[in-house]
Amino acid sequence: MRSHDEDNDVYHVTHNSTSALDNYSRLMGNLVGLPDVEPTRPTTIRHVPPFGVGGVETFTVQTYRQKNVRGKKMTESGDTIFLEHSSASGMVRLVIPPEVADAIARQREQVGKKIRSKTAKRVAKERMDAGIKPAFMKAKA
Repeated sequence: MRSHDEDNDVYHVTHNSTSALDNYSRLMGNLVGLPDVEPTRPTTIRHVPPFGVGGVETFTVQTYRQKNVRGKKMTESGDTIFLEHSSASGMVRLVIPPEVADAIARQREQVGKKIRSKTAKRVAKERMDAGIKPAFMKAKA
């Protein structure tokens, strides 16, 4: 249920509690307090578009890294990311499993490599056009 306080321009949202836990609560509850789990602090980011067009959004992100024990060797199990998105239309809570978090990290690294490669090629071409030889082509003194 949602109500609006006209005097303070504040929205109040009340949720009906149910006895069944949602996936977000259940998975976070399973990770909290385990000895092989290391959480980050929750980070809150408020996205305010220019002139407020589209509405202000708030994101809260927290990552839990769990180690797996396989035999006698400790191995990384992966990062589980908990994401909350709040806007005027409501709140959405997502659990991003380790496989998806790994895919996001890989894609970010790939994009970074492509950008660095393109930048290096552009700089090399500019230097070549300016008549500057690469260090490996210079005569040794």
